[in-house]
Amino acid sequence: MRAKLSVVMPTLNAEAGLARSLPALAEGLEAGLIRELVISDGGSQDATGQIAEAAGAVFVVGAASRGGQLRRGVRVARGEWLLVLHADSVLPPGWPEVVKAHIANGQGAAAFRLAFDSRGLAARVVAGWANLRSKVFGLPYGDQGLLLSRFEYDDAGGYSDIPLMEDVAIAQALGRRITLLPATVTTSAERYRRDGWLRRGGRNLLLLLRYLCGTRPEDLLRRY
Repeated sequence: MRAKLSVVMPTLNAEAGLARSLPALAEGLEAGLIRELVISDGGSQDATGQIAEAAGAVFVVGAASRGGQLRRGVRVARGEWLLVLHADSVLPPGWPEVVKAHIANGQGAAAFRLAFDSRGLAARVVAGWANLRSKVFGLPYGDQGLLLSRFEYDDAGGYSDIPLMEDVAIAQALGRRITLLPATVTTSAERYRRDGWLRRGGRNLLLLLRYLCGTRPEDLLRRY
């Protein structure tokens, strides 16, 4: 029986993130879970392409737009199930068993709980808000990963070709059917360290509220 899961990653100059995230996928290969890795690139100028080739990934190149990149990546993926994962998000030890159990139970779309690769109160508060938002409102962000069947993906209309908020758009299309998995993915806190936790967190919340109120993602991108 062929492995069920296609892992799809959007990338843009992501060599540093891939160096951290790809080793964790080996556990899924050893468990017979991963069918393929699809890396959908937006025109990287670093070693992203070489890393993808060395990893044996299907490498797709197109315009830099996260929603469009994901749409192209999923289009060539062949698995019955999809795990959409950002290049700077690292899956935890034991993740294949969690995903296998979820698939076997037919529980629908799911996301991982979130943590940052940073210590301190600010990191815990921001991650806590993300997990609360995901649980209460069914709105996980892309750095939490998204696990869903091909049927659910097609039924929701797939990823919109938009540069920002593609994760919120598909979550809305899924109709709050996203559950939280009992496992935590660790993502990079680089943007928060660079911009400040309060400033970056407040900006992200404002962008979300503006999007939910109808602002076009193309207009939001100028403030991202």
